[in-house]
Amino acid sequence: MLTAPNDFPVYKTDGEIQTEKDSVLRLFEPYYRIDPTVETAQVGKMRQDYATASGGKVPSSYMLYIEREIIRLYQKGIVSPQDAERLKKDGQEHVKLVENNVSRTGNAEDLLTVREAYEHILNNSPQGMDRTVLQSSNVNNYLTENATYDKSTSDKVKQEMLNSISVANGMVQAGERIVDRGEIVDAETYNVLRSLKSIHESRSGGAKVQSLQMIGVALLIGGIIFCFWLFLWSFRPEICRSRKHTIFLLFCILTGCVLTELCVSLSLFNVYIMPYAIVPIVVCTFFDSRTALFTHLVMVLICSIMVPFPHEFLLMQTLAGMVVNYVLVDLSERSQLIRCALYIFLSYALCYTCLAVYQLGDFYKLNWVMYFYFAINFVLLMFAYLLVYILEKVFGYISAITLVELSNINNPILKKLSETAPGTFQHSLQVSILASEAAAGLGANAALARTGALYHDIGKIPNPAFFTENRRAVNPHDQLTLEQSARIIINHVSEGIKIAEKARLPEAIVSFIRTHHGSGKAKYFYNSYKNLHPDGEVDDAAFTYPGPDPFTKEMAVVMMADSVEAASRSLAEYTDESISRLVNKIIDGQIADGLMKHSPLTFADIETGKRVFIDKLKTMYHTRISYPEIIRKE
Repeated sequence: MLTAPNDFPVYKTDGEIQTEKDSVLRLFEPYYRIDPTVETAQVGKMRQDYATASGGKVPSSYMLYIEREIIRLYQKGIVSPQDAERLKKDGQEHVKLVENNVSRTGNAEDLLTVREAYEHILNNSPQGMDRTVLQSSNVNNYLTENATYDKSTSDKVKQEMLNSISVANGMVQAGERIVDRGEIVDAETYNVLRSLKSIHESRSGGAKVQSLQMIGVALLIGGIIFCFWLFLWSFRPEICRSRKHTIFLLFCILTGCVLTELCVSLSLFNVYIMPYAIVPIVVCTFFDSRTALFTHLVMVLICSIMVPFPHEFLLMQTLAGMVVNYVLVDLSERSQLIRCALYIFLSYALCYTCLAVYQLGDFYKLNWVMYFYFAINFVLLMFAYLLVYILEKVFGYISAITLVELSNINNPILKKLSETAPGTFQHSLQVSILASEAAAGLGANAALARTGALYHDIGKIPNPAFFTENRRAVNPHDQLTLEQSARIIINHVSEGIKIAEKARLPEAIVSFIRTHHGSGKAKYFYNSYKNLHPDGEVDDAAFTYPGPDPFTKEMAVVMMADSVEAASRSLAEYTDESISRLVNKIIDGQIADGLMKHSPLTFADIETGKRVFIDKLKTMYHTRISYPEIIRKE
């Protein structure tokens, strides 16, 4: 629904104004000035001539008639032939006669020329008067023009009358309804819309005004972006410091704004068809709900500058973003997306209905086409699943959807690991359980930690027998030197990277393979070598993993879980004391070796992780009851 942004007049059309001008001009009466001295002079001259020269020729009754008519004609006005012609041409019925600064209305037909006045006296004489005698009285000698056209006064009065015509038919008050969507525009509504457009163009006219408007819009958008940057800098510094993350968020905002501008400027389709809520869905998938909501708010605030109904648009899109923030924690299943899109559709429909009823006060005036637009929006939101996949590939992110797919043990790599190295597969499963529990306790990404743990040892697939968990009767290391054995053990990292890259695993998963040993040493072979060569030089590089050390919480958690789970298998007995002692020894050793120096974990986080590992290992290795055998009587 379109409402008046401010008070503005409803201008008349050019045709209406011209009609009123024509009507006013028909009522206009031109001004003529009567010179009273002409009458006095001519009547006096006639009397004098009669007394001196004509007294014997013309009877007194004739002279009285002539004098009476001349006075009457002078009072009505005698004009020039040009003025008489003008009056006939303009079709004037009345005129204003001004005498001694006093005006009176006269009939235009009563204004005669000298010739017409002469003929009038001759033709309207009383019955019985001789026309020849009247002609001999030289009446024309006493007739002259006494009324002259006052152009200055006439033009002034005419302009005042034209200026008094109002160019407006009334006022539209700010907030007053103009037209609803889908409503047929009649002549009256069209005139209101035309007036609104005229007001807008007059206010935005001129290069200087337009430049100032552009500066104002730029400052407004810049202020919104600056506030968004303040939010990231204060509450999401890791995003603010990452160029990739910053570019991604700005890309989401810019895409929405550009599409909105194209939609509005080119009138492509209704803006409510555009699935703006897809932005918080995507951002929430890769980051968190709070970042998603703020990104969405920034986008719709900027877009509201472009759309025709900014208040309605801003309210409805903000509500949709809040629904996404509430419903969608992470996008890991198609059913979540369908449920979220359905809630968004309902929020749009409910918000529009409430707004329309509030503004119109009538259910029957609802524009049902809007609900069709919301339905199209619902369908387009389904493409968020595909969009997430594309953005993953472009920006190198990993979503909960991908993590769920990769966590499936029927995945070709995991299936091959379970068949080729079943011991390693079982170890990876246990590590994934420990890592996900610890990550959840630390507020990290538990799904990422779990998936990374499942793949961290896939490099053991080429040589499974060289690793303790897969070894059977024969130990292949017995045929190798300590350096050779260490090389095979260490190479499972590089082999795992090759397998992961060949399978096109996301870089986020490959990083777990790189960092799960960090830059630590193959301790068994390193210590054995030092014991055999107590006085010799040791080539540390031959026993050291290539690294790098873990640099995220999830990677650090997987490193700790991997070492703790592997070491726990060597315990002679599983008691609370032995498990606690083992966990503390392993993790404290990693800290002492500097493997956690690049990790964002705090000492409090590490203590939390220790408690989780201890509790979980106690559960895994709890004492089981031996079932008694049935004793049979002989």
